[in-house]
Amino acid sequence: MSDIIENKVAKSGLITLDLEELKPKWRLKGFDIEQALWQGLALKEKDFREFVKTYDWESYANCEVYIYCSAEAIVPTWAYMLIATALQPMANRVVFGSEKDLKLALWRNWVAAINTAEYEDCRVIIKGCSKEQIDESVYVELTAKLTPVVKSLMYGEPCSTVPLFKKK
Repeated sequence: MSDIIENKVAKSGLITLDLEELKPKWRLKGFDIEQALWQGLALKEKDFREFVKTYDWESYANCEVYIYCSAEAIVPTWAYMLIATALQPMANRVVFGSEKDLKLALWRNWVAAINTAEYEDCRVIIKGCSKEQIDESVYVELTAKLTPVVKSLMYGEPCSTVPLFKKK
């Protein structure tokens, strides 16, 4: 008998994908169009265009930006588009919507950019139970991307996984 403790999980050849650990360091920042509205209620085109021209956009440099309006105002589509044109040279990414919408777009881009060749015929576990709330659609897209190439796909922790797919 041997007193050597073996890490069978490490020797198993399993690859664990921890989305929280692999996530790029995104710098999320919102732009509320309400600050550019007349009395926080309405958009005056001339004033709005002047605001866009003179606003200091530097604070959005190298950020991922979501554009939204917190006021109960009717904002024409072109106004959001004009803000996007001002942000585009500074920001890494610009979306319309909430912070959640931005995170979802960033995660989807991340999944799309994965090099599946790294996982060819491998046994892969997509780690669950992250501290950050990651939308289920990200897990679904990741599963769909990996299934054609992996030997097997599981969800959870290496010590307790839920089998999802096994190549025949």
